[in-house]
Amino acid sequence: MSSIKINCIAIVLLGAAVVFGSLVNEAAAGNSNRRPFGPPPEAYTACEGKAAGDKAEFANPHGDTVTGTCKKQGERLFLVPDNPPPHGRQTDSTKNE
Repeated sequence: MSSIKINCIAIVLLGAAVVFGSLVNEAAAGNSNRRPFGPPPEAYTACEGKAAGDKAEFANPHGDTVTGTCKKQGERLFLVPDNPPPHGRQTDSTKNE
């Protein structure tokens, strides 16, 4: 192959690598706003000093009061909501007011 073809192939591959890297970084940045799967920190805090089966509550980031029952997971307790939102999302029909 001529050196011009090799240089053209190298430039195309380098460009593809840059585009791919940008897409990967963008995808990773897009997920940075998502909370990890599982109970929020407030659900654990609400059950501090309580026993499994005790009632507890906390205010969610939207200012709504979430009520529920403490459940043991490993060595920790967390609040399981009485009316959990579908798919982990808060909706008007599941707000505890």
